[in-house]
Amino acid sequence: QVQLVDSGGGLVQPGGSLTLSCAASGFLSEISAIGWFRQAPGKEREGVSCISSSDGKTYYVDSVKGRFTISRDNAKNTVYLQMNSLKPGDTAVYYCATTRAYCGGSYFPRRNEYDYWGQGTQVTVSS
Repeated sequence: QVQLVDSGGGLVQPGGSLTLSCAASGFLSEISAIGWFRQAPGKEREGVSCISSSDGKTYYVDSVKGRFTISRDNAKNTVYLQMNSLKPGDTAVYYCATTRAYCGGSYFPRRNEYDYWGQGTQVTVSS
């Protein structure tokens, strides 16, 4: 079992920044990668970014490349998503999740390959 607590969401103006955190606990040796997803009202949940636990390789969906940065602090068992230059289209509930599949380069595990999920944190970008 793995428990995830995601946090850091809030209301921010367009062009602003937020940093989301995903703190993991439990049987962490199962984890190959941690990913971030988001779900806007009326839309399907989409993958945003992921980071490999073994080699630190990352993946970003095209819409966030150059604006979002995923990182990890192994000592704290925490993964971060630094979000800059936020746009109204980034408004969504953001979820972190763990997977035993590989993540990195051009590969992002499918949604059904993720085992454990955080409760979600709301990000609202509005003036």
